[in-house]
Amino acid sequence: MSPLYVINGPNLNRLGKREPEIYGYTTLAEVEAMCRSAAGQRPVVFQQSNFEGEIVNLVHQAIDLPAAGIIINPAALTFTSIAVLDALKMFPGPIIELHISNIHKREAIYHNSLVSKVATAVIAGLGPEGYGVAVQAIEGLIRKAVIKA
Repeated sequence: MSPLYVINGPNLNRLGKREPEIYGYTTLAEVEAMCRSAAGQRPVVFQQSNFEGEIVNLVHQAIDLPAAGIIINPAALTFTSIAVLDALKMFPGPIIELHISNIHKREAIYHNSLVSKVATAVIAGLGPEGYGVAVQAIEGLIRKAVIKA
């Protein structure tokens, strides 16, 4: 069974400590446990990096493996990284862009996602629990892709 990649961008290693009024008190380790639980038997590759090039390399790994799908919370790279966008364009499977906060209710700088231009779906504003929702949703997208093939 092909794995699901869950890729987390800059500062998400600080979940639980960073701006808890926005992101809550759930840690990234707890988010990982939620993802693994929601994925059931499907293997999960769960990674976080504060570096753009490492995020691009993780997407390349998902392409080369190949992974069944990608859930990505690119954090600040959502709004700035053409490199991440270009890497994601090469991934043939479903991609869910995920944000813990509702980026559309925040300052204007957070309103233009480059990643949304290639994502199959976007989940924002559900808090850390959005990761579990994203895993369930991507499983449905993976099943649809298999049926079409």
